[in-house]
This record gives sequence, C-alpha cells and structure tokens, in this order.
Amino acid sequence: MDFFYDIARYAYLHNALAACILSGIACGIMGTYVVCRRTVFLAGGITHASFGGLGIAFYLGLNPIAGALVFAVLSALGIEWAGNRGRIREDSAIGIIWSVGMALGVLFMSLRPGYTSGDLAGYLFGSIVTVSGADVAALAALTALVVAGAALWLRPVMYVAFDREFAHSQGIATQTVSYLMAALTAVTIVLAIRVMGIVLLISLMTVPAVTMNTLSKSFRTIAFGSAVLGALGGVAGLAVSYQWELPSGVAIIFVLTASLIVAKLLSLRHESAKTRRG
Repeated sequence: MDFFYDIARYAYLHNALAACILSGIACGIMGTYVVCRRTVFLAGGITHASFGGLGIAFYLGLNPIAGALVFAVLSALGIEWAGNRGRIREDSAIGIIWSVGMALGVLFMSLRPGYTSGDLAGYLFGSIVTVSGADVAALAALTALVVAGAALWLRPVMYVAFDREFAHSQGIATQTVSYLMAALTAVTIVLAIRVMGIVLLISLMTVPAVTMNTLSKSFRTIAFGSAVLGALGGVAGLAVSYQWELPSGVAIIFVLTASLIVAKLLSLRHESAKTRRG
C-alpha cells in the first residue's frame, strides 16, 4: 500500500501514525474505566464542553488545545463535585455543561476576526495531518502516565469503577480516585481531539472497551486489550483514510465498529456452541 511506503517519506505521516497509536492506547485504557463505571455520557459531556475553552482561546489568540484542556478539566471536576455533593443530578450537570461549552465555543470562534467555517471542522471532526511534534510529545507523556497508572493502581481504580461503596470499605479514597480519573479522562480527550475530533472522539473511548468486554470479563484484560485494539484500529483506520482519501476519524470508527461486530459474532457463536454441548 502507498501508505506504508509514504510513511518513510513524509514527516506529517510519522506524526499522524504516532498520534493514532498513542491516542488509541490512552483512550483504550481510560475508556475501560469510563465504560465499566457507566459514565460514557460524562465523557461525551467533557468532550463537547472542551469546545468552549477552545473557542475562547482562539478568540484571545492563545493555544486552542491549552484552552480546551483547562475548560475540560474544570468541567470534569465540576461534574464530579456536583454529583458527589448532590447539588444537582449528574446527568443534568453533564447536559448543561455540554450545551454551554459548545455554545461558548461557537460564539467566540464566530467573534474572532477572519473566522471561517473551516476553523470548526478540524476540531469537530479531526485533522490528523495537522498533528505536530509537540502534540505527539504531549500524547507520549500522557500515554506513559496512563500505562504506568494502570500497571500500578489498576485494582483500586477497578474497585471504584464497579462498586464505590465496597472500594470505600477497603480503605480506598474513592473521591480522590474519582476526581483524578475525571481529570485524566479530560486530558486524554483533549489531547486526542486532533485525531478524532470532538464529535467522533467518544467512539475511541468506548468501542475498544465494549469490544474487549464482549470477549472477556476481566478488568485487566479489557483495559490492556482495549489499548492494543485502540492502537491497531487507529493505524488501520489511518491507512484506510490515506488510501481512499477519507477523514481519518471516520475511517477509524468504521474499523473499530467492524471489530466490535466480529467480536459479537464470535461471542454468539461461542454461546451457541456451549448451548448445543449442554
């Protein structure tokens, strides 16, 4: 394929390939926590709320990813705080932050001199060819942190994801873990925006974990299997998008969805075989 030949020739493909692998690993591991805790809607809310910080940073002439990062982390911590304090229902808080963040982003980007609709498209749907060396370095640092955290503290995180009351009874600081995981989820989402875009990113956080959960019930297997699947799906999707000139985020989603369908079919076949033997 031309893609694998051109990797050695073009620097932007080096960055795109590295970004796909790193974001797939980070989103796969973090997505396991999100899926097992059943907070996919929370991840979606953080993703869309980050657009508010992105638009404000654009308007002020600052780094848009940095603006999105600050806004996403504050939104994630705010949602956790609201849910823990019982000030407002968590789903209501997510819906409010989701819509307000998107509205702020569109408002400030439209107020920026020289604004065009193309400014939105790259962040809403991804623009992997714009990934820079600095973006890759940030993703590499994040991925190293996520992998190290999963290796060292997988068990307490797993307890919090499945049963916070049991985790608390085991002496685990459940609120601290929840806040840290919310912030880390927000950082992962923002740093992967260039790969998938705000609209499509939620799939990279959920599909690998759901696929692995179809094949295994072990939290450890799901977490590390999702990282591998996310990375492989990213590379395959990037190759498909390059070969057929498709948006990379769209191609990655189709590849990951195909893997989910295959996993579901294999699971159904296995259950059918067990029923016949029984």
